[in-house]
Amino acid sequence: MILAQIPDLFGTGVANAATQWLVNNPATIAIGIGLIVVTILVIVLFKQIIVNSVLGIIALAVLTLVFQIQLPFVPAIIASIVFGLAGIGVMLLLKFFGVF
Repeated sequence: MILAQIPDLFGTGVANAATQWLVNNPATIAIGIGLIVVTILVIVLFKQIIVNSVLGIIALAVLTLVFQIQLPFVPAIIASIVFGLAGIGVMLLLKFFGVF
């Protein structure tokens, strides 16, 4: 119901003007291609960091849910996101030595 009222709220003239500006504007295609290239570069360059962070979060979940090892949540999440599996390993060592 509310979504149907949005064109009436802003007027169809605004929507038509924005659409016409986007349709025949070469800057739109350039910005779109630029965003695609940036996304591909980020994925290629940071692939190892992303994989390491995901593995760290999975390891934290396994430690918490399967082995019932209670680590402090916020520091463990930050360590797993920044350092991945090595961060979780450091958190386990700190737990073993009684720091946490």
